[in-house]
Amino acid sequence: MKIAIVTDSTAYLTKEEQQKYHIKVVVIPVIIDGKEYQEGVDLTTEAFYQKLKTSNSFPSTSQPPVGEMIELYESLAHEGYDTVISIHLASTISGFYSSLEQIAPSIENIKVIPYDSKITVKLMGYLAIQASKMAKLGRTPEQIIKYLDNLRSTIDELFVVDDLQNLVRGGRLSNASAFIGGILKIKPLLTFDDNSNEIVAFEKIRSRKKALKRVEELFAKAQQRATYPLRALVINGNDPKAGNEWANKIHELYPEMIIEQSYFGPTIGTHLGDKALALAWLRDFDQDQL
Repeated sequence: MKIAIVTDSTAYLTKEEQQKYHIKVVVIPVIIDGKEYQEGVDLTTEAFYQKLKTSNSFPSTSQPPVGEMIELYESLAHEGYDTVISIHLASTISGFYSSLEQIAPSIENIKVIPYDSKITVKLMGYLAIQASKMAKLGRTPEQIIKYLDNLRSTIDELFVVDDLQNLVRGGRLSNASAFIGGILKIKPLLTFDDNSNEIVAFEKIRSRKKALKRVEELFAKAQQRATYPLRALVINGNDPKAGNEWANKIHELYPEMIIEQSYFGPTIGTHLGDKALALAWLRDFDQDQL
């Protein structure tokens, strides 16, 4: 059995990671002022945030064409793969996964298994990397999916956004009505709800400094509750300096923990806006037996 791993551009895997783990990445289109761009291809993260400041209309995202996905899966079949696990951003923020579920049964010559990561960004990238490692070890699709479900269940994350305008306009905040009144005055904390997997705001905090401090407090509690070693990920939206400073602070608090950094690219930046920061964590998968 030969298993291919596919994910999308919101995993924000580096070119080196894509090549090292043989992961195929499909691009999520971003539309700005009526023009479609390919995330990471003809639209860099830096250019996107600059356009975000000057665009005449609210940017939006789209799905890769179904025909393009069928061609990709068929090309993998021609390369000798008999199965593909296609890992994509949360179905609660994109219809992409649902579209793949619909077309998967019609793909010939290769079995397509769409997988809802229930998350996005580099956290999803981690899932794709681990799936690739297991595929290389000869694990079955069932073993890989079971492992991904287990690792995914250990993921948690807290977002601090400058304001909710982008999320509210894009319809990606499920409880927007509870927060919209003070939209310009607060730094809300957001997360993916464990039950609905939707983005929800759960605390109103009056300054970014206090919001980051509150995230650190919640992370400390999670660390105390965890029955396995954690690793952390600091993610920034067009603010690498703030991301680096926060990562260094987290490292000082937990010197033995792996602390990595990543970013919100165009697709996710469309919804979170400029200067968003996040702290995420999950089980330290480097210690897992695959």
